[in-house]
Amino acid sequence: MAGRWLEEFREGEVIRHAITRTVTEADNVSFSVQTMNPQPLHIDRHFSAATEWGQPLVNSLLTLGIMIGISVHETTLGTTLGNLGMSDVAFPAPVFHGDTLRVETEVISARPSRSRPGQGIVVFEHRAKNQHGTLVAQCRRSALIMSDSYREAV
Repeated sequence: MAGRWLEEFREGEVIRHAITRTVTEADNVSFSVQTMNPQPLHIDRHFSAATEWGQPLVNSLLTLGIMIGISVHETTLGTTLGNLGMSDVAFPAPVFHGDTLRVETEVISARPSRSRPGQGIVVFEHRAKNQHGTLVAQCRRSALIMSDSYREAV
């Protein structure tokens, strides 16, 4: 698997992910409709034109999902047992249709689990910036990760 095992994470390491993603209007409208979010700021161009933004905003939960999704290949692909939680989620600047997101992940901590042998907890801080280098999203994510001993047992 491309993901890393617990022992491969180093506190303070910053991973600059190779994948980038341009967010389209179709992405935003489809995500908003699928998640039952009728907020006109996301799906109504006429309504949005009358706001301070002058155009639709990308749904912040889509931005969050893309940010974390971009990180998966180089962090947890095939080595995670699940997310334990997210905190400190912030969206300091808006994302618009046509913006391209690039992501970096900092490893805040990595430690063996006290209650689950062969597993550990890694805390990540994900940060997404648009094509201008403006920070548009960030969050801390705790994940349950397989250790080398888990890999050897399966």
